[in-house]
Amino acid sequence: MFGHTGAVEILEVTEVTDEVVAAFDRLIPQLSSSNPPPSSEELQRIVSSDASHLLLAVEDGTIYGSLTLVIFPIPTGIRAWIEDVVVDGSARGKGVGGALNNAALERARDAGATTVDLTSRPSREAANRLYQRLGFEARDTNVYRYKL
Repeated sequence: MFGHTGAVEILEVTEVTDEVVAAFDRLIPQLSSSNPPPSSEELQRIVSSDASHLLLAVEDGTIYGSLTLVIFPIPTGIRAWIEDVVVDGSARGKGVGGALNNAALERARDAGATTVDLTSRPSREAANRLYQRLGFEARDTNVYRYKL
């Protein structure tokens, strides 16, 4: 799948370590220029949440990517969203994003969700191709944002 010497492993963060904080310091600027990397405390809040599942793509002890899966109950069922998918530039195009997404889909299915949603900017062409290859379908819906 990806490789220097082994396959990429997808792990869920259960403990926020210096290595995890450093990885987000490196990864988040590759995802967003408008949001700073999360602090150790902010990462701990994510990891402590029952709704959030912070997944990492790791190979040979190096973190190459991350994805946040959010699963929550609503009156019409179990809802699942994928957010903040980021793969290090050195690992793009090598199956890391697919491995992260497939692990998230499996966790969402196991939790009882029947669909998983995500959004992706049209300018992220490679990411959009990946999502379509994985079976995600564009929805005919409006996405609204209210800034607080």
